[in-house]
Amino acid sequence: MAVTSTTPRPSIAPRPEPVEGSLLVWLDRIKSNYLLRRLVKAIFTVWLVTTLIFFVLRAMPGNPVDIFLQDLTASGISPEEARNQAAALLNIRLDQPIHEQYFEFIGNLLRGDLGRSYRSRGLLVSDMIAARLPWTLFSVGLSLLLSFTIGIALGTIMAYLRDSWFDHLLSNVAATLDALSQYLIGLLAILLLGVVWKAVPIQQMRGSLSPGVQPGFTLEFYGDLLGHVLVLALVYVLSTVGGWTLAMKSSTVATLGEDYVTVAKARGLSDGRIITAYVGRNATLPLFTRLAITIGFALGGAVLLEELFVYQGIGYLLVQAIRARDYPVMQGIFMVITMAVVAANLVADFAYGWLDPRIRIAGEGN
Repeated sequence: MAVTSTTPRPSIAPRPEPVEGSLLVWLDRIKSNYLLRRLVKAIFTVWLVTTLIFFVLRAMPGNPVDIFLQDLTASGISPEEARNQAAALLNIRLDQPIHEQYFEFIGNLLRGDLGRSYRSRGLLVSDMIAARLPWTLFSVGLSLLLSFTIGIALGTIMAYLRDSWFDHLLSNVAATLDALSQYLIGLLAILLLGVVWKAVPIQQMRGSLSPGVQPGFTLEFYGDLLGHVLVLALVYVLSTVGGWTLAMKSSTVATLGEDYVTVAKARGLSDGRIITAYVGRNATLPLFTRLAITIGFALGGAVLLEELFVYQGIGYLLVQAIRARDYPVMQGIFMVITMAVVAANLVADFAYGWLDPRIRIAGEGN
């Protein structure tokens, strides 16, 4: 006869609940909340990129502070006086160790202080960026809006007329434009429009405004501004519309093969109704992330184009800062671009989750 043990098994103590306000509670909330998780990732990305920018720039050859000191000494003052003037103008300690510079940079950044320009002898970087940013927002923002709208429209039409002569023609044109660099298209525009055909005066292709024209709410200002930005915007549209067109065509073709589109056609709905209510919204969803990234980088401007057309935007300022090894200006511009890209991606994530709730639900489930 088998003997059954009556010894009681040791009970397993229940897992203690995390204390309210503890680190575990906050981590659990972050993991379970879609919006909060995205915000934490965005903040971490900004810090990481900012740190990399700080140390990479200082690893570049050539010390801009030494160049600045040489310029001051060449003006006839003593080396000691040059060091005092440089420290006062730049608001820095010249012999400060790199780790102290980093922590001071982060502290100033949290207060909204981007530092002072070396090349411009102490001008605030934030003021320099604020003066150039509206020009870039106008030129690149307007161009991006036009290229995205045209690309979405052409891509949708090409998807509906796929395998036709119209589709083949526009596909080849779009692929060619997408393969060409902005700089090459800009050179061709200057050569053809300004030199060969003389359709646009050369002086209106360079700079932001004509000499003597002052910014203001006047017809003279807006007319001159549009005249100078016309070719620049045309080049930007031509260099980006091909990518939007091909991406929209591919997305629309994939959407047209979905079952709900077939059911909509079987119900006798018109093509216009199917495009607006079924195809258009779902086909443009994959382009949201790409648009967000493009909008973020638009703050950096079309750097090569602004340099080519001497357009006084933030991209042209970045080129000047790189040539002069102006660390604070480069850091400030890269920081603005980073924050713009991260913020645009954050908005795209929220918009994507709103337009397609499956994305948000899947994210919360994981």
